[in-house]
Amino acid sequence: MNMKTLTRKSMLSLLLCVLLLALVPVSAVLAENRSISTHARAAALIDVTSGRILYSSRGDEPMLIASLTKIMTALVAIENGDITSKVKVGKNAFAKEGSSLYLKLGEEMTLKDMLYGLMLRSGNDAATAIAEHVGGSEQGFLYLMNTKAQELNLKNTHFANPHGLDAEGHFSSANDLAVLTAYAMHNPVFKEIVATKEKTADNPYEKWDYKWSNKNKMLRLYEGADGVKTGYTKKALRCLVSSATRDGQQLVAVTLNDGNDWNDHSSLLDFGFNHYPLKTLVERGEAVKGYSLVTGKAFAYPLGQGEEARLVNKLVLNADAQAAAGGGAAGTGSAGAGSSVSAGAGRSSSAAKTGGSEGGSSTGAKANGNEGDVNFGLRGVIILQLGDQEIGRVPVYTPGQLPPETSPYVKKYNAASASAYPAGNWLQAFGSALRALFQTGE
Repeated sequence: MNMKTLTRKSMLSLLLCVLLLALVPVSAVLAENRSISTHARAAALIDVTSGRILYSSRGDEPMLIASLTKIMTALVAIENGDITSKVKVGKNAFAKEGSSLYLKLGEEMTLKDMLYGLMLRSGNDAATAIAEHVGGSEQGFLYLMNTKAQELNLKNTHFANPHGLDAEGHFSSANDLAVLTAYAMHNPVFKEIVATKEKTADNPYEKWDYKWSNKNKMLRLYEGADGVKTGYTKKALRCLVSSATRDGQQLVAVTLNDGNDWNDHSSLLDFGFNHYPLKTLVERGEAVKGYSLVTGKAFAYPLGQGEEARLVNKLVLNADAQAAAGGGAAGTGSAGAGSSVSAGAGRSSSAAKTGGSEGGSSTGAKANGNEGDVNFGLRGVIILQLGDQEIGRVPVYTPGQLPPETSPYVKKYNAASASAYPAGNWLQAFGSALRALFQTGE
């Protein structure tokens, strides 16, 4: 073999090595785009609309959660208290250790304002005062907190206090906090509070008012950020729950024990928006092909690349509807793999758009001769699956008998005015109903 041959082989080998080295970063970038990692001991990412967890790392591990505890504190207080009521600061709340609003002993403040102080400035004194006000005692409030955790099926969560200071038997997990926060973000009062950057509250004891700036820097750092809560203790270290909304999709990110949480949350949220966009699979009022039926509600779900082809839907009719349709077995309207009932591309043959199907229920019943219909037009359900996993159910109705999308009461008395009609107990509820009934004007 001569020198010229060796030189050619050497040059070819060198060129091949250069090409391989050039391809490695590209592969790494592609891999990074399809996955995500953080500096946290545990992390989770969830879609608020569907409740689908899009990412989880050690998500079920029980851990200390510091002031992320206050997410549950605020939720329980909103659901069980009258936010217009006055909270009085008792001796247990006064000068509470850790982060504080520096409330005075005997000071009174509306529950709503105190919730702002709780969530924006993480006041431990506010947490204790709220707990005693809503629960009658701190132990009574803890009962409400843990009952709510059980109701939401938070299997790795238990609360020993309302503020989050390290304590035995006080813990949660990244996945549980994601589920809890996604639930809480459907509450308009909670959602309003955690999205607030600054809040001014009345201070009758001084010449100046309270002015609280939210500790959550994500509200200023990330486009579309709208919550939620920071946390820190010496044992729990840095903890953060953040949320953001883009193009109608809201995501919640959770990190526990994370020294680089601001950057990690930006990466987590970007990952979710880029790789799991929310897609409407069913529109309210769509006609079900082959049946005189329409869908009762819209349904949306976040789908990753290639997942839409794995969507399956199955129509399951109740006995009366099956008899009217000729006695076919439940599920005869099922669609095969790769189909969906979504609008636009990928629509199943079992559903299509229709108009004029949302008439009043009583009128529709008479028009269809169903005055005695005990099901009020409900004829069955469409079960939506991603592969073998059920992801949702959509009720189907007789055309003209769809229930109202939003009740007239809710339309008139929206979340902004709901606090004027408290319903903490049956007497409050009765009084609120009377006031609402005789309210005039819009």
